[in-house]
Amino acid sequence: MNTRQNAISDKLGLPKQLTWGYLGILIFMMGDGIEQGWLSPYLVNRGMSIQQSASLFTVYGITIAISAWFSGVLAEAYGVRRTMFTGLALYLLGTCGFVGLGIPDLHYVTMLCTYALRGFGYPLFAYSFLVWITYSTPQKQLGRAVGWFWFVFTGGLNVLGAYYSRWAIVELGHLNTLWTSAFWALLGAFFALVLNKYRQTVTGNFNDRMKELLKGFTIMRDEPKVLVGGIVRVINTTAQFAFPVFLPMYMAEHGFDTGEWLQIWGTIFTANIAFNLIFGFVGDRLGWRNTVMWFGGVGCGVSTLLFYYVPQFAGGSFWLVMTAGVLWGGLLAGYVPLSALVPSLVKTDKGAAMAVLNLGAGLPVFVGPAIVGIFIGLVGNAGIIWILAGLYFLSAFLTKFITLPNNAKTSHS
Repeated sequence: MNTRQNAISDKLGLPKQLTWGYLGILIFMMGDGIEQGWLSPYLVNRGMSIQQSASLFTVYGITIAISAWFSGVLAEAYGVRRTMFTGLALYLLGTCGFVGLGIPDLHYVTMLCTYALRGFGYPLFAYSFLVWITYSTPQKQLGRAVGWFWFVFTGGLNVLGAYYSRWAIVELGHLNTLWTSAFWALLGAFFALVLNKYRQTVTGNFNDRMKELLKGFTIMRDEPKVLVGGIVRVINTTAQFAFPVFLPMYMAEHGFDTGEWLQIWGTIFTANIAFNLIFGFVGDRLGWRNTVMWFGGVGCGVSTLLFYYVPQFAGGSFWLVMTAGVLWGGLLAGYVPLSALVPSLVKTDKGAAMAVLNLGAGLPVFVGPAIVGIFIGLVGNAGIIWILAGLYFLSAFLTKFITLPNNAKTSHS
């Protein structure tokens, strides 16, 4: 039986020794994603301005970006388990302060400080697990193993978190729903750090690791195409973190309540998970650059506009709005080949190139809300949508310049 299980595990590319860890990441990220789809309208309905809400998410995103940048270095220097535990502790401290002290009386300074502290948590917990995967998985299986990580990461954060909160805010109330995020984080940590018995000692000289981290900055100077790739990666998910700040209120104006919005949001990322796998194959077939440029950049630009304007012209049709959202979510996966394209730009320092992509993955968490906070008072909802769509079209233009020697793997012409 064990031999058969090992064969199935190898075929799927899921490291058997880390199975409990993957489950732990799924559950932890579900807890972290509980409030993503509804916290902004909840706070606005209680009296905060949309600019204050956007600033809250912006500060949260800054700490996420910093934590994402340092997570791999700390995991290698101090060990994966210790770094993941630190992330859990910061997440729980931030949650207790945010939910227990900040939200009840809308004490804004407390909310800013504690939500920022909470932001350090999940990158240290989840991205450190990526180091564990790298050290414990055979090279031939590594691509699929990393793919499974992003499957459970996105599945927890954007799918299960949305569907669970749709039920929980009705049955438990908003504040109690936020408190349950601590329970899910602890349960996820139990699976990832206690039931996961696999031991991997990761050690390193901290000074050497910091030097390696700094290469993530110098490589952008020495290899401008890597910098361009990092900018495209930021644009990739900027709308994903801008939408929840203002779009739920816009949808409410067109007849969609919080529960319906959360169902749409969860379904969008269910589609996104599936298309993450599909566009991996498409990228290998049509070329990495072509896939990012046309499906990611142009496709997301057009579908962003559709997602906004369909509610105005569809007479409140839930399924037409859902279809437009799913189209955007599916095309969002068109940027997947970027993770293969950017590291292939350099012969050495591929880790530094990946660090640029990791930073690009963290920055949108505050860039998206910051765009809303800065511009919504000037240009309104429609203006924000056109800014986001314009960024997608800009990313398509920039991707045209991310070429490999002989255009390898970017086209078959």
